[in-house]
Amino acid sequence: MEATGTVVQWVRTSWTKRSRGGPAATLRNRAPTAFPLPPRTPPLVHRVLMHEADGFRPRSETHEGPPPDVLLQEHDGLLRVLPTVTPFGMPRRWRRPPAVRLAPGEWVRWQINHRFANPCDGDWAYRLDTLNIAHGPAPSNLFLGPPPHYVDERAPLR
Repeated sequence: MEATGTVVQWVRTSWTKRSRGGPAATLRNRAPTAFPLPPRTPPLVHRVLMHEADGFRPRSETHEGPPPDVLLQEHDGLLRVLPTVTPFGMPRRWRRPPAVRLAPGEWVRWQINHRFANPCDGDWAYRLDTLNIAHGPAPSNLFLGPPPHYVDERAPLR
C-alpha cells in the first residue's frame, strides 16, 4: 500500500575539498539538519538544498507526492521507511541498516553521506543527505527537536 499521509523533509548539503577544513568546514558543519515545515497538507516533500558555492544558504522547494530515492510502504498502520542509495557515490554501502517502521505520529531522521568524482577533472565532491520523515500530519516545528528514531549511515569520506 502506498504511503499517503507522509511528510518528508530532505536536507541536502554539498561541498568540495575547499570546505573540508578550516573556516569553510566550520561554516559547513553549522548547516542545520532540519527546518520548519511549510504549511502544506501531506503527502508532502520539502527539499532544502545548501551548497558550498552559495555559502550554505538554504534554498527550499516543496512538492506533493512520494519522494524520490526513498522506499515508503504502509502496512497494518505502520510506515516502512528505507532510503535508497546512489550507485555512483562512495563509499559503497554493502551492508545497510534495516528499514524503520513508524507508527502514526512517529518520525525518523536518517543521515547518509557520499563522495563523488567529478567526471571532467576527477576532483571530489561531497554530500550529506538528512531525511526527516513523519508518518502522518506534522506540526511545522516537528523536525526541529531530537528524533525519536535515528539512523546514522555516515561513513568516513577521505
